[in-house]
Amino acid sequence: MSAGDLLRMLHALLREGEVEKHYTALVAGRWRLGRKTIDAPVLTNARQGGERVVRVHAEGKIAISVFAPQQHYRDLATRMDVAIQTGRTHQIRVHAAFAGHPIAGDEKYGDRDFNARMRELGLRRMFLHAASVSFAWPDTKSPFKVSAELPADLAALLAKLPGGDRAQA
Repeated sequence: MSAGDLLRMLHALLREGEVEKHYTALVAGRWRLGRKTIDAPVLTNARQGGERVVRVHAEGKIAISVFAPQQHYRDLATRMDVAIQTGRTHQIRVHAAFAGHPIAGDEKYGDRDFNARMRELGLRRMFLHAASVSFAWPDTKSPFKVSAELPADLAALLAKLPGGDRAQA
């Protein structure tokens, strides 16, 4: 299979929703919603100052994210596994904020005070990490999965957070 054939096959899998994508995120506050599917359409507004502004809106495109708490850091923050069933611009960020738990370090949709606290602890970027991608090869149906460890700077931040009790999803 040529590189071009492989790319076309992967694009087809993505279009057909056959690729499972998981992210690790740190969100503000203690997530008390358990495992939660957020099925809320998102609308991309005209660019403001050169940047897109996306929000939950009835006239938007379908967007589905599944949030599962992994670990609580007292009432300060929660580490989440987020699986997306659609791939809209800023989807996870907008859905997290919509649920009342914006992502750490998110300057656009986040919480200013929470972000300041995370900066004090060493966070220098948004805490949203593409953790894994998996799918079945179309020709053989063999499963394929690739994972990426949490980067050292994000792992170091988690080590500084208070508490660290396992969440019940």
